[in-house]
Amino acid sequence: MTGTKVPASPDPDERQDPGEQLAAVVAMRRLADRIEDAAVERAMRAGWSWSEVAEALGVTRQAVHKKHAKRLIAAGVRLRRRT
Repeated sequence: MTGTKVPASPDPDERQDPGEQLAAVVAMRRLADRIEDAAVERAMRAGWSWSEVAEALGVTRQAVHKKHAKRLIAAGVRLRRRT
C-alpha cells in the first residue's frame, strides 16, 4: 500500500483516561471495518478475484472469503470463482 504510514509506536497522551483511549480504539476498528467492507465490495463489483483482494489486504484468500462472501452475496454482488 503506497503512501500509508502508521506509527510503529503510538504515543498516547498519558493524561487521557484509559477508558477514553480504549473507546477510541473500538471506534477506529469499527470505522476500519466499514471502510474495508466498502472497498472489498467495490473491488468485487469491479471483477477482482478473491486472491487479488486478499493480496491487497495482506490476508489469505480463505480469510477474505470467510469474512465477506455472505454479505456480498446478500448484497447481490456477482462473485468470481477461485483464480
